[in-house]
Amino acid sequence: HAYSVAEHSLLVEDLYRVIVRDPEPRWQLAALLHDAPEYVIGDMISPFKAALGLDYKAFEKRLMAAIHMRFGLAPASPEKLEIFIKKSDRMAAYLEATQLAGFSVPEAEKFFGRPKGLDGEGSQKFHRLKPLAPNEAADLFLKKFRQLA
Repeated sequence: HAYSVAEHSLLVEDLYRVIVRDPEPRWQLAALLHDAPEYVIGDMISPFKAALGLDYKAFEKRLMAAIHMRFGLAPASPEKLEIFIKKSDRMAAYLEATQLAGFSVPEAEKFFGRPKGLDGEGSQKFHRLKPLAPNEAADLFLKKFRQLA
């Protein structure tokens, strides 16, 4: 199976909980939804975004604000939350690169940095990424979403 955005989103939310001890459920939901604009408009590589000739980042930000409001979150996330979600996303990228995309550890470290905080209690689950069937990934995502929403 291909590794899905749903699985990536679940991983980021899990990593967010490793970084932020006892987080508020609304911020866990924000972490889970961090790539929601990709669901709406698809994921595009940066050079293509630049070729569109508009401020794509601003567009994504406006779309994210609308998604947040739809699900009861503040339109703009606190800066500290954004920092923790970005850190969780980079940690996920490192794990996905080394376990699923064939990157060597030095290559992944070069692009994503070496994640800190994955050596403690409960971190073992992050060391065994395995793509799920699409319906299984969707079910897990929706279960987590319902728990947090």
